[in-house]
Amino acid sequence: MLFRRLFAVLAVFLMLPVSPAAETSTTTQVPVCKRPPHGRVACFAIRVDTRTGGRVRHASAPVGLVPADLRSAYALPTTRGTGHTVAIVDGYDDPSAEHDLAVYRAQFKLPACTTGNGCFRKVDQSGGGHLPAPDPGWSEEISLDLDMVSAVCPRCHVLLVEATSASQANLGVAVDTAARLGAVAVSNSYGGADAPDSTYGRRYHHPGVALTASSGDSGYGVSYPASSRWVTAVGGTSLRRAHTKRGWEETAWSGAGSGCAGSNAAPYQSSTTTQCSHRAVADIAAVADPATGVAVYDSYAFEGTGGWLTFGGTSVSAPIIAAVFALAGNTAGVADGSYVWKHHSGGVNDVTSGSNGSCPTARWCTARRGWDGPTGWGTPKGVAAF
Repeated sequence: MLFRRLFAVLAVFLMLPVSPAAETSTTTQVPVCKRPPHGRVACFAIRVDTRTGGRVRHASAPVGLVPADLRSAYALPTTRGTGHTVAIVDGYDDPSAEHDLAVYRAQFKLPACTTGNGCFRKVDQSGGGHLPAPDPGWSEEISLDLDMVSAVCPRCHVLLVEATSASQANLGVAVDTAARLGAVAVSNSYGGADAPDSTYGRRYHHPGVALTASSGDSGYGVSYPASSRWVTAVGGTSLRRAHTKRGWEETAWSGAGSGCAGSNAAPYQSSTTTQCSHRAVADIAAVADPATGVAVYDSYAFEGTGGWLTFGGTSVSAPIIAAVFALAGNTAGVADGSYVWKHHSGGVNDVTSGSNGSCPTARWCTARRGWDGPTGWGTPKGVAAF
């Protein structure tokens, strides 16, 4: 201690630089969409912020799982999906969507996907060009969704349909538009209170189109549209590299939504399996834990955090699964949320550990062999289940 003090005094006289005390860094997980009022929904994207000296530290390069990681973890092919369109349905406008998508794809040497080459298209909820007002939180959701579709199915076309607001009604119109414009899969990374299909279900009933919906980020409990019988409800996992034959290991993410819906029926599910007399959530899963999050590029500033960001939430898993459906190319046979229930055997990585809370029926909130609430039947193992 005495030596340090003497050195500091000597430095003043000799004009030597004195190293400042190391600044501490903290990491926080930030939901980018506000809790919605009645009749509206929130997106499920969670941004991971690292603050040093009280300021968010900008990443100059990707931090988190990248396309090669996702394809490796889920044994996905790289040469399928040509010409298939995956739609992203979100609220509000992301003015930088095409620019940011180009940066992400260039970073990972994925084929260009632009308006000019016909790969990318952005429309309003009715399919026109009257785009809604921009929103910084939803813009990050949009960047996340577009990047995950690109990572999993780089040969797919991408359709972004922007709803006028975050209401169930407007987002439902946008889903109808996505199906009408030729999407084979539609990702919905948002949710609100559990609701009956008699209210909004007609918007999600599109035979021949695989609709995915995030199960939620608040742990045990269900949200709509994941609780609809017409969608594939997508839960979440923590995904890490491991010294195993697969090279990866997964556990149920503590934030993944799950449970038994209040009213909607799901005749394709076995109540013996789910111990639920109504629709049980989820059906399938993919990475969602922000602590094992994915790299995303977004330049539409939100609290000064534009650039390379890391995201988690079931907003990650829903577009991943939609893109896997497009890779498989079998969506003509999709009628509702039943497809993976009928075809999962041999095509999933069964997730058998982890929990998202306490619940009246253990399998609704605790991973186990076979079906469970947080992860459904598991995560993709190639495209056989799709």
